[in-house]
Amino acid sequence: MFKKLPGDEAQNLVSTTPDTAVVFRPAVLRTPAIVTIVIFAWRLLAGALRLLWRHPIASAVVLTPGVVAYVCGWRWGLGLVTVTPLSLTTWFFLARPSFLRLLGWRLLAWWRLVWVYRRHWQPVMIISGLGRHLRGRDYLPRVVRVTCTSWADVVTVRMLTGQAVKDWADRTEHLAHGFGARSCRVSIARSGRLLLVFPRRDPLATPLPAVPVPDEASVGPVEVGKCEDGKPWLLKVHGTHVLVAGATGAGKGSVIWSAIRGLLPATRAGLAQVWALDPKRMELSYGRDLFGDR
Repeated sequence: MFKKLPGDEAQNLVSTTPDTAVVFRPAVLRTPAIVTIVIFAWRLLAGALRLLWRHPIASAVVLTPGVVAYVCGWRWGLGLVTVTPLSLTTWFFLARPSFLRLLGWRLLAWWRLVWVYRRHWQPVMIISGLGRHLRGRDYLPRVVRVTCTSWADVVTVRMLTGQAVKDWADRTEHLAHGFGARSCRVSIARSGRLLLVFPRRDPLATPLPAVPVPDEASVGPVEVGKCEDGKPWLLKVHGTHVLVAGATGAGKGSVIWSAIRGLLPATRAGLAQVWALDPKRMELSYGRDLFGDR
């Protein structure tokens, strides 16, 4: 048995009684210091290049004052640091839409990536079962990109090989609570990549006023409201069937009446007819004059 032990383990056996386990000291391979330094320097350089490539705007904001101070003097660097926040603040208050479109949402996306998703990614993936810890190594899906809109974070994720969309759809509650969101929506970006939508607020929490009656007669898509991103919600009524379902008080009637209001010009022009069937006489009875004998 002693011949099979590597190094000097045979000299350090501790066995005083038959029930005591054999304790031995494994052989240690000493790595030269220069190899450790080279590996550390390479990882540091690769991380810096990766940071510059993924976050060019945030990196420029941090590095530009230092470069200006080194080239032109500390006064120029201090002036740049002082003037830039003042200019950005003025831009934000005077032209908020352009500020958010060009810079604001990008900075918010960088902050959310660093502070929320990168920081909590490993524990959320392991605990929810979307990642694996095998033989001391973590196998995790990778965050490709984070973009922010006025109401949500959109996280692009590269799945692990062998995962399915259903694996993520079944764990939306885990993802939402893990990243501090009210809900999570999963959709396919392309093969192997998913889009995770985490709402930061509900833009439709406040009821919207009725959509104005259009001036032009058309049976094309009818605007019945607003989407979460602020774009018009267009409902196709020509050549299709639409089923509106929801709990009591969810607003089913508003969808029906918005479609009717959108078709009023087409009804006057003789391009459309609205037929109403209301067994309960609750939803459509207010529009008897519009429907006539239909």
